[in-house]
Amino acid sequence: MTRETTDPASTPIPIPRELAAALSSARRVVALTGAGVSAESGVPTFRDALTGLWARFDPLELATPSAFARHPKLVWDWYAARREAVRAARPNAGHRALVEIERRTPSFLLATQNVDGLHARAGSRSLVELHGSLARVRCSREGRIVDRFDEPQDDEPPRCPHCGAFLRPDVVWFEEPLPADALARAEDGARRCDLMIVAGTSAEVYPAAALPRQAKAAGAMVVEVNPHETPLSAVVDIVLRQRSGIALPALVAAAWPGHGGDPAPGVSSARAAGGGAK
Repeated sequence: MTRETTDPASTPIPIPRELAAALSSARRVVALTGAGVSAESGVPTFRDALTGLWARFDPLELATPSAFARHPKLVWDWYAARREAVRAARPNAGHRALVEIERRTPSFLLATQNVDGLHARAGSRSLVELHGSLARVRCSREGRIVDRFDEPQDDEPPRCPHCGAFLRPDVVWFEEPLPADALARAEDGARRCDLMIVAGTSAEVYPAAALPRQAKAAGAMVVEVNPHETPLSAVVDIVLRQRSGIALPALVAAAWPGHGGDPAPGVSSARAAGGGAK
């Protein structure tokens, strides 16, 4: 039965004692994060990024291999605009709390669906970027990462300095599979962890959405951190119905009192009130 702790979005949140104890004693922890974590840093979601000059486009016109084949410069320019927008964002308290959990856990893995690089900038080291990163570009033919390139003066994307093919963002587009090694690492972590934290994800995008269910099936405690109900809410052990920037620091403070990280306002280790199947 799912235990749920619910609070308004800007108020303190009580952390169930059994969750604090499970985290502090866990040997293997996996976190799965989605767009909700980045949204707290002001990073627009995928569809919200279609604003201004881009409002008239459908994501399928900009985020598929076939779109890149038809209009490579258009696709390149949209991702370049997103990359510039992300550079102005800063990691938030939720990002930093996950760094603290990694520091205090014997084995930790962070699998993220986000492509903004904020987890890495916050200091996360054991990190799997399931959908790639806006910060990187790669050759569209050979797949190799390219660190240095010159922006062209014509109506084409930059070209690979090795083979001359167009460069593209190192992100997973519609119609493309997730990188096999990244997915395998995340699935292995899910099957082996004692505790999984699922934060800020709609739990609707597969195969990442299957990871919490894999962890649950293997015997792990699964906790969802999300201000909104998702398809996963009825499956997990505990729901913290709150934004990750509030709930995750509170969880860290409850698991390791006096840890010295971001203050968690009004943290309580009281058992969650209410509950029931969701």
